Amino acid sequence: MDFRLTEEQELLRKSVAQFVAREVLPRAAAIDESGEFPADLFRRLGALGYFGARYPPELGGTGAGHLAFNLLVEELARGSLSLAAAAAMQSLMGTHFLAALGTPDHKTRLLAPALAGEAIGSIAMTEPGAGSDLGAMKTVAVRDGDSWRLSGRKVWVTNAPVADFFTVAAKTDPAAGFQGIDLFLVERKTPGLSVGREIAKLGTRGCPASELLLEDVRVPRENLLGGPGSGHRHLGALLSEIRVMTASLALGVGRAALDAALAYSGERVQFGKPIREFQAVAHRLADAATELEAARGLAYRAAWSLDQGKPDAKLAAMAKLFASEMANRAADAATRVLGSYGFAMEFGAQRHFRDARFLLYGGGTSEILRNVIARELSREA
Repeated sequence: MDFRLTEEQELLRKSVAQFVAREVLPRAAAIDESGEFPADLFRRLGALGYFGARYPPELGGTGAGHLAFNLLVEELARGSLSLAAAAAMQSLMGTHFLAALGTPDHKTRLLAPALAGEAIGSIAMTEPGAGSDLGAMKTVAVRDGDSWRLSGRKVWVTNAPVADFFTVAAKTDPAAGFQGIDLFLVERKTPGLSVGREIAKLGTRGCPASELLLEDVRVPRENLLGGPGSGHRHLGALLSEIRVMTASLALGVGRAALDAALAYSGERVQFGKPIREFQAVAHRLADAATELEAARGLAYRAAWSLDQGKPDAKLAAMAKLFASEMANRAADAATRVLGSYGFAMEFGAQRHFRDARFLLYGGGTSEILRNVIARELSREA
């Protein structure tokens, strides 16, 4: 493996970094404080072609590849995890199944505008009693002539308050557990679909999440994405990408936290010298930087394996596990380096500390990921 980025990947990283420095960082605190979805910045990302990084040109993307997409995600998360999380949903889970399994009409009418930032897509999987255990899902889809009728309640649907369409996971065979899940395209205007209460969150406050209610929602048969009995396979195939993407979000937050700690520790003088010259502080910085670099190696290698057409479930789980925990440790270290100012809303360290918690859940909790890694190790033994 060549660990050097290509010229195209470096150019993409630099362009996103410049966008973040110019347009995102100056507004990151305000986005968090207001809790409002940054619609204008979101549309700008689409106009710049960033939402299509992992899609081929024939679908309206740029064909930059998986590693390039994850570099983009990392840079956005360094500026604002709220914006990065909303963009990641749009670029991956919110549009992937439409791109891979949708009809030509779906792709023209919904996918193309979404990649241009003119429409918003989301995915609805989690339920009050079905998080890690998706097989416990209660939302059902029943065949009715040339249509399907969906009924159920989803929670933690990212971007739901602003979304134009949803990929909804529902049971077509309730007795089959996870294998009974299929995927349906449901547009917001569909009768019976309603967005429920928005969830007030500790962090990522500018990336909205809410309940989604489906009451006898009728969709045409072509809105069953992938055919009956295939949904669980399509979901499973995307898990590695989701986990690598979450690891990349964590890299951005970890970098932001370390940058905040480095800047403050160089400016804060106690006992006649900057506090980063004291060994206790210096060691916190050294540990955070070391863990960040280790997480970067895992995440980049996992993304590279996706570009080779060889997704590695164990490596993706390792990347997400280590990077998400790293981001939380780095954010905690930053608040400690800042001392009482780490508790002050006027400094960004507290935002990174709150935002980092978000990364522990999506794509599998740390406990689930350890189970995945252990299972893969047993298979290799």
